[in-house]
Amino acid sequence: MIQLIKKLRDLYLVHIKYRSYNIKSGFHAGARVRLWAPHQLQIGKSFYIGRDSFIETDCVIGDYVLIANRVGIIGKYDHNYQEIGTPIRLAESIRDKNYSWKGKNVITYIGNDVWIGYGAIIMGGIQIGEGSIIAAGSIVTKNVDPYSIYAGNPAKKIRDRFETAEDLKLHKYKLIKSY
Repeated sequence: MIQLIKKLRDLYLVHIKYRSYNIKSGFHAGARVRLWAPHQLQIGKSFYIGRDSFIETDCVIGDYVLIANRVGIIGKYDHNYQEIGTPIRLAESIRDKNYSWKGKNVITYIGNDVWIGYGAIIMGGIQIGEGSIIAAGSIVTKNVDPYSIYAGNPAKKIRDRFETAEDLKLHKYKLIKSY
């Protein structure tokens, strides 16, 4: 019965609440997830986003992506903090129709087969390469190489995802057969 309720909730999210976004099959969102993009949000197949996570920027997400709980994918320039004579709280923000400052056309890209760990923050405009892992609590401010593991604040590459080039080649081969 619980599985049926989860499936019905996911269908409601995809077809009603988030119908203006391009979301493929296999979408699942935990409790209190919020999705918002000013222009574009594309989510590939078999996508999971954990509870209390947010996407609040234009974003293109690949297939088989796993986003843990409390992850934030956020814009860099959501408020015009350089608006002269206006407190930041009252300055124009990216949600305003006439927003004309930085960040308006910034898109975040997350490749296929990516895992973003608990509490990570991904800044807008970043590209996370296919097959990568972002460790829990990391803050990603720069692009991430494919099939790499990044950790820290700011996130830095700590190692390759696979031990050997042969393991990576076999993984890619098996993925192609499963798509």
